[in-house]
Amino acid sequence: MTANQNQPETSGAPEQVMHVNPRIEKDRQMILDAEKKGTGARFKVFLKLSGPGWLQSGITLGGGSLSSSLYLGVLVGFSFMWLQPLAMVFGVIMLSAIAYVTLSTGERPLRGINEHVSPVLGWGWLIASMMANLVWSLPQFALGTAALRQNLLPGLIGPDSGMGEIQGKMIAGGAFLAICLAVTMTYSAGGKGVKIFEIMIKTIVSIIVLSFLGVVVKLSIEGEIIWGEILSGLIPDLSLFNKPTDIIMPHIEKVAENFRPFWTNMLVGQQRDVMISAAATAVGINMTFLLPYSMLRKGWDKHFRGLAIFDLSTGLFIPFILATGCVVIASSSQFHGVPAQGLVADEPGGEITAEPAANLVGSYNNLLVERALMELRLEDETYKNVTVDTYKTLPTAMQAPVASKIKALPWADKRMAAMLVKRDAFNLADTLAPLTGPVIAQYLFGFGVIGMAMSAATMLMTINGLCFCELLGRPPKGWIQKFGTLMVSVGALGPFFWKEAAPYLAIPTSVFAMVLLPIAYFAFFLLMNQKTFMGNNMPTGGKRILWNVLMALASGAAAFGSVWSLWSKLRWLGIVLLITFIALCVVVHFARKKPQTA
Repeated sequence: MTANQNQPETSGAPEQVMHVNPRIEKDRQMILDAEKKGTGARFKVFLKLSGPGWLQSGITLGGGSLSSSLYLGVLVGFSFMWLQPLAMVFGVIMLSAIAYVTLSTGERPLRGINEHVSPVLGWGWLIASMMANLVWSLPQFALGTAALRQNLLPGLIGPDSGMGEIQGKMIAGGAFLAICLAVTMTYSAGGKGVKIFEIMIKTIVSIIVLSFLGVVVKLSIEGEIIWGEILSGLIPDLSLFNKPTDIIMPHIEKVAENFRPFWTNMLVGQQRDVMISAAATAVGINMTFLLPYSMLRKGWDKHFRGLAIFDLSTGLFIPFILATGCVVIASSSQFHGVPAQGLVADEPGGEITAEPAANLVGSYNNLLVERALMELRLEDETYKNVTVDTYKTLPTAMQAPVASKIKALPWADKRMAAMLVKRDAFNLADTLAPLTGPVIAQYLFGFGVIGMAMSAATMLMTINGLCFCELLGRPPKGWIQKFGTLMVSVGALGPFFWKEAAPYLAIPTSVFAMVLLPIAYFAFFLLMNQKTFMGNNMPTGGKRILWNVLMALASGAAAFGSVWSLWSKLRWLGIVLLITFIALCVVVHFARKKPQTA
């Protein structure tokens, strides 16, 4: 522990993040006393002192996790129940490594990375974290506003109120923003405010888990869930990276043979994106920034390393697995291999007897246009470069053949389109209503949804406040921290700029996060092995080998996801950008002035 690690905050730009915990000496003594008494006493103390791990849970259980879990269930059913737990295991490994590095040295991580690894990596980590905060704020506010208007208060500010959509969104968004700001400012206050903030986040996370757990329990009682299939989904089936599930394949086989690849390729592409998204939303790059600074702010040092790992395991891993698992189960039981109601008849030549959900019609029509264009491209070169987006700008004479093709599409193609529409959490709530009753479907589920959005939005504000202070080299307090917090309020514009399903905003954001995540992982991987930074705290012997093997697995998985995302979105341009960034890091690392050994 460095000499000034646990001193009060000052106005300068300190080497360490000064803590705001007046109980730090008492907390440290509680841990030391508990270690002498044994496992039971240590467990009780750890449970009492936990905090930063729950903050991690607050940020990861947001719109991204909800969206990814929902679409994972729609596309692959129970088959990927293993994916999110594995992603979180890797995440906890890296976060534990970050905790070990931070608590062993007491140093501000940004300074450590800049001086002992590479300034490119350090500043890239900070800037990427701030970018993630701002990007992620949009889906959280869109999701929270939609939950208030559609689930909890539809008769007051929602579709049933008679109030205009813009006015309803402004009221719901304003209320959501005010609550998030009020909660966040308690953290900025320091001292008891930090403890109050942690209790609030623990409460919200508990509500999220209990809400979704209640829905699954009710579905299980109603006989809608086959637990044997869920357990089989815990066994990895990597073939689904290249093919649809056995439940959906029979529906594809009903399509004319020359058009089956269209649906197969579309489905597999969506599966891959959602799989990457589900992995990315387990741990985001901004979480890697929050953890070390939240621990230093509490005054934790190397005596708290065991508590940090316990905190991550109980406060992050368990709530995440329960909440996301319940969403996947509920979504799979209702949507996987099932066409959305009101879009297509139950059998060829039949009548459509139900009204479709308004938010699904546009997505369904776009899929039909895409299918019709695919057929027209084979017949007419004129349509070679026409996409779904540009189709609407075509002259009427060119739109007419597309409309004719759509009208003539076989029932099997329309049924596939109805299966793949972008359903959201509110469609799931509507589908659950006949099975669970309106209270559980709308209110219990709605509380879970708004809890996710609120906890994530609040944590994004908190993280950005810490990031902004570090960007300016100032201690995390005062108006500088508050201004950084307020920057995330730009997310309140989210509900006004997207017309499709609000949770689906999180999918491209998740891919963005996956691209940035390896920046943080490799930075701390290298830092753990820097003798100049870790000094005598650097692991040796078998412990060092174990740490490096685990970190290599986690960092390798993150790098794979990053490369996959770059290739799928930007092709060679993405790979060139990645190689350029890595080369810049290496050049600066060897060109910089080497620090003295600690």
